Amino acid sequence: MSTQTEAAPAVEQATRTLTMVKAINAGLRRALAENPKVLLAGEDIGPLGGVFRATEGLQAEFGPDRVIDSPLAESGIVGTAIGLALRGYRPVVEIQFDGFVFPAFDQIVTQVAKMRFRSHGRLGVPMVIRIPYAGGIGAIEHHSESPEAYFAHTPGLKVVTPATSSDAYWMIQQAIADDDPVIFLEPKRRYHEKGEVDTAAAPALDLYAARVAKPGTDATLIAYGPMVRTCLDAAAAAAQDGRNLEVIDLRSLSPLDDAVVFASVRRTGHAVVVHEAPGTLGMGAELAARIQEQCFYDLQAPVLRVTGYDLPYPPSRVEDRYLPDLDRVLDAVDRSLAH
Repeated sequence: MSTQTEAAPAVEQATRTLTMVKAINAGLRRALAENPKVLLAGEDIGPLGGVFRATEGLQAEFGPDRVIDSPLAESGIVGTAIGLALRGYRPVVEIQFDGFVFPAFDQIVTQVAKMRFRSHGRLGVPMVIRIPYAGGIGAIEHHSESPEAYFAHTPGLKVVTPATSSDAYWMIQQAIADDDPVIFLEPKRRYHEKGEVDTAAAPALDLYAARVAKPGTDATLIAYGPMVRTCLDAAAAAAQDGRNLEVIDLRSLSPLDDAVVFASVRRTGHAVVVHEAPGTLGMGAELAARIQEQCFYDLQAPVLRVTGYDLPYPPSRVEDRYLPDLDRVLDAVDRSLAH
């Protein structure tokens, strides 16, 4: 009789450290494996794995009929996906860069968004439109836009954006499972930031819930996507001066999780909204209006906004002067607390 014992089979770690783009890749892989009706389509997403490698290895694993390299035609990509969704599939289409979405804008706002309403609820369009968005990567023109307000303004569309690897992993799967269309905005400058992802646990939050990224008592910073990290850095800097700032990560832009925002502002009495998109008619304007309506008697200062400027996105050499940064956020906090 052998006295040797057999080695236990290797068990894949449930908690992994992943960059955001790898987390998205893992979430897409899991969705493809669990549901044969899930399809991916987009420009260069096959053997190349997309320009950011978000789909790397997926065509080799699931085949070209499920991970489809499309022609360079955003309107055609989205239009084809509408037909697939109406036939029972769950397409996930990639818009290569934020500024490339506009050729498909007509399809998205007049067809994708309105199909359920137009059919009196009989027809749904369960599809996800992935859009790498926002700036900070030194890109050329049309590669650093923040088009979220266009889509959040459109009834019939749900709009979400992760700020962490864990959220990216779970939120892409939750979006695919939704029976209505979801605009999934991916903050490209955060693609290579790492975070812990527990792939064995259930999602910590509903897809459309906001989260308290950092508790605080003195003022509330409200952000989403790429600006969550900026606000966390600002809160860390403010702590050195004895100020305890709360940071809210919206996660969902449509619908908005008002309850988490209002509860925070009622505690702190101060609110600063931060986003990269231009300020006029942006998400900050909507949030400021809602906070003023619901938290008027709790506010100790006006709701302030720190945003991009009302001009086309500048050349990459000067984009740092355009993008909200730690100093601009802290200046707004100073003005709010001094009011």
